[in-house]
Amino acid sequence: MSQLRIATFNLLHGQPLAPDGAPRPYPADAGGPLAEAVAALDADVLALQEVDRHQSRSGGTDQAAVAAKAMGAADWRFAAALHGRPAPVAGWVPVPSVPGGLRVYGPGDVGDGAPPSYGTALLTRLPVRHWRARRFAPAPFGLPLRVAGRRGLTPVPDEPRAALAAVLEGDHGPFTVVAAHLSFVPGWNMAQLAGIRRWIADLPQPYLVLGDFNLVGAVPRTVLGGATALERTAPRARVRELRAARRARPALAEPRRRRVREPRPRLQGWYDLARTPTYPSHRPAVQFDHVLAVGVPRAAVGPAAAPRAAVSDHRPLLVEVSL
Repeated sequence: MSQLRIATFNLLHGQPLAPDGAPRPYPADAGGPLAEAVAALDADVLALQEVDRHQSRSGGTDQAAVAAKAMGAADWRFAAALHGRPAPVAGWVPVPSVPGGLRVYGPGDVGDGAPPSYGTALLTRLPVRHWRARRFAPAPFGLPLRVAGRRGLTPVPDEPRAALAAVLEGDHGPFTVVAAHLSFVPGWNMAQLAGIRRWIADLPQPYLVLGDFNLVGAVPRTVLGGATALERTAPRARVRELRAARRARPALAEPRRRRVREPRPRLQGWYDLARTPTYPSHRPAVQFDHVLAVGVPRAAVGPAAAPRAAVSDHRPLLVEVSL
C-alpha cells in the first residue's frame, strides 16, 4: 500500500515567531516563511487552520494558495468562516454578508480580489471525488486566553468555525479526510466534533479527521466514538417495521415468542495516529492538534512528528499512513 504523509497545522495567520515564541515582523515576502514551513512538511494531505486570505496583517497573502503551491497540491479548498478584518480584541467585522454564512474558495479563485477573510483550508496532492464544507456558529460567550504578543490573559470572544471534508482517491479506493478548527469553549467544541461525525456519515470510510480541536488527551476520540454509537447499525425503516409488527401481534393469539431485539449501536475504533505535544511551539506542553482515524489498521500507521516551524504558536503534526 502507498505511504501517505498526512499533516495538520494551525498557522496563526502565518505569524513569524522568535525562538522564545515572541512575534516577529513579516518579511517583505510575507508568504515566504509560510511557504518554507509547508514545503518542509512534504505532506500529501494538509489541513490548515487560522488561515488568512487578503488580510493586511499578513501582507495581503492568499495563504491557502501559497501553501498549495509550496506542497504541489493538485486541488484545495479554503472555507472562509469570517469575512472582514480582525479587530484588536473585539472580534471580526463581517463584511460582506455571505449567503449561508460560508464561502468556499479554490484554485480558480486565486487573484479574484475578494474581500479579506479568515478560516480553514484542506489541500491535497491526491485526486478528489467530492468536496463539502460547513460552518459552526460561535459560542455565545468567550474566555480569557493568552494571546501572542500580549501579557497575561486577554478576553477573547468566540468566532464562527469552518470545516472541510474531501473524499480522496487512494490506491486502494476512496477515503474521507476532514479539516476542522473547533471552538476554544469547553463543551461547545465537543458538540462541534460530534456534529462533524454525523455530517460525514454518508461518506466512505476510512475516515481521517484532522485539525486543532482545542481538546486534549482522550477527549476527541471519545467524542467521535460516542457520536458513532448514537447512529443505528441497521436502516431505520427496518427498525420501524419490527416495532410495527410487535404492536400488530394479537395479545394471546399465539404462543409467546422470544422478543425481537433492535440492533444495538456499538463503538467504533477511533484512535489517535499521533500523540505528541504541539502547543506552544517554542516549548510544547499540550496537544491541541490531532489526527484521528477509524477504519485505518494500526499496522498501517508509520512514524509521527511535530517539527519546529518558523511560523505559528502551534507546531505542525505529521504522520505517515499506508492507504
